Amino acid sequence: MPRNSGSLNANYVDILGKSIFFTQIKWQDRIITAIQKLGAENPDHPYLIPGFIDAHIHIESSMLPPAEFARLAVRHGTIATVSDPHEIANVLGMDGVLFMLENAKQTPFNFCFGAPSCVPATPFETAGASLSCEQIETLFSQTPINYLSEMMNYPGVLAGDASVMAKLALAKRYGYRIDGHAPGLSGEEAERYAQAGISSDHECFTLAEAEEKLAAGMKILIREGSAARNFAALHSLITTHTQQVMLCSDDKHPDDLVAGHINQLAARAVAAGHDVFAVLECACLNPIQHYHLPLGQLRLGDSMDAVLVENLQNFKALKTWLKGQLVAEDGKSLLPGVSVAPVNQFHARKVTAADFTIPAQSEQIRVIKAFDGELLTAEWQTQAKIADGKIIPDIERDILLLTVINRYQPQPPALAFIHGFGLKSGAFASTVAHDSHNIIAVAADIDSLCLAVNRIIDAQGGIAVANQSECKLLPLPIAGLMSDADGDEVAAEYAELDKRAKQLGSTLRAPFMTLSFMALLVIPELKLSDQGLFDGRSFQFASVTL
Repeated sequence: MPRNSGSLNANYVDILGKSIFFTQIKWQDRIITAIQKLGAENPDHPYLIPGFIDAHIHIESSMLPPAEFARLAVRHGTIATVSDPHEIANVLGMDGVLFMLENAKQTPFNFCFGAPSCVPATPFETAGASLSCEQIETLFSQTPINYLSEMMNYPGVLAGDASVMAKLALAKRYGYRIDGHAPGLSGEEAERYAQAGISSDHECFTLAEAEEKLAAGMKILIREGSAARNFAALHSLITTHTQQVMLCSDDKHPDDLVAGHINQLAARAVAAGHDVFAVLECACLNPIQHYHLPLGQLRLGDSMDAVLVENLQNFKALKTWLKGQLVAEDGKSLLPGVSVAPVNQFHARKVTAADFTIPAQSEQIRVIKAFDGELLTAEWQTQAKIADGKIIPDIERDILLLTVINRYQPQPPALAFIHGFGLKSGAFASTVAHDSHNIIAVAADIDSLCLAVNRIIDAQGGIAVANQSECKLLPLPIAGLMSDADGDEVAAEYAELDKRAKQLGSTLRAPFMTLSFMALLVIPELKLSDQGLFDGRSFQFASVTL
């Protein structure tokens, strides 16, 4: 029998029909040719459902290129992602997007990539590249890309910025969806944002905010990633607004991806009391409808894109099919590995302790307050710790040094202070720093900081944890964002780094993911770019000292 043909007896889940019955399903040359009802639901047998879809994720956050990401994702019944490649686009521009598309072509997994709308994200940081409206049109006309990725520049939308409006008009001309990104936006401004053509948002932090955006006509994505999480606040929408809700992870680090994916979120939703058919509509069908994805929905004549799960409580994937081909079974991926030639851009200079000196021009400082599981920060004005005329980290009060270093050209580091990471000693650093992906690091002591940063510069990208003279590095040779190694190996190395960061005192669930967002200027209140401390409320730079 051809590898993309077969038959199966299982409990068939008709999501829209809200029924389950025991059936024999057959497919030939990837197409479902027969669905024969054999009897009532039989709980002794597993359940066949359409595959899970992550409705918004940056593949780069897994630290794996698309083909390797797919090998891990199919183990959990994921058959598709709606993916914004703006991380690599900020490093390499058009070449980075084309790298993702080319690598994705080498796997049967369904990657729905969008054209990044905000590269660079702001003019207040140094990125490696930009994407013009003309380049976005090239992506629309000459590649499989068929939607405009998250429009983070919501102030530009509201102000009618000419370049922003040109990108929106281009997507509308092609009839493509436009993804949103507008944390905290509400009222009349949320309505205007939606009226500009924005069709979705994954950044709602409160139920009230989500309900306002739903009323304005937007779809809401419930997000549970490695750092940002809004399921607890928004999950009631699964029942109240089933057809307008999708599930996503946004950013998923490799160790978390090894553990599970959208199947975990579906299990959590069912455990919270939501009807299983509503949960599966959000997890499996709504992204297909919204983005017009070329995926089967377990109907006669559809492509066999499906997952066999143990039950409808834990959604443990037993088998996964893509286009009729069995691609995962019993927790093992059947997709082959794909070799990849790294691409990169890296021109940072090495640092010394003198680079991290902050003269005590005042006894009062602004401190970034970071919160576990959130992208939002707060401003804290407090007394500085001073020694020899310099402001230094205050370990007792968890006021640590934060730095962002330009990776694209030799420049002095930008410096600030941060609360919430909890380090008692050492430092950790990364070239995963949204959205421009300069080097970002947090430190309790300067010697460890220099060691971690310089190891990353030597490797031209990676994640490092240092404590005095000891340093552990995970190289990320693909744009300083992704590894070219086996996914399970990357996950294990990342888990070891995560463990080391927590041994230094960090109390954060995902310290590296949280660190990576401390340079994301479009989410207030205070963040740090390579150009300095930035106030996301006023969109202006601020001084460290008061």
